[in-house]
Amino acid sequence: QEQLVESGGGSVETGGSLRLSCAVSGETYPCRLGWYRQAPGKERERLASITSSGDIIYQDSVEGRFTISQDKPKRTLYLQMKALRPDDTAVYYCAARDASMGLCRRDFNRFGQGTQVTVSA
Repeated sequence: QEQLVESGGGSVETGGSLRLSCAVSGETYPCRLGWYRQAPGKERERLASITSSGDIIYQDSVEGRFTISQDKPKRTLYLQMKALRPDDTAVYYCAARDASMGLCRRDFNRFGQGTQVTVSA
């Protein structure tokens, strides 16, 4: 069964750090993996993504504070977050773009259930 399962969320104070993990299951490794977040009352926001070959893209809002990485043998995606702020409070989601007919899908086609990150002032 193809699943994405996040872990590592929690509550931290401003300036703290957390590392999120995402266990990736499925017949083949996704061509791109990413992290999104959604704060209460806001739209889901893409934070960072990484291709299976390691090419990375960050959104401006997190570049320099968040680091995306993957361990392909362990089929695990990570998001290291530092210098956390109250406006980073959100549910964080792992997402995958799988290949279809030999090509990487244009959009992220599956998401995990999310893990809550709460940053207090």
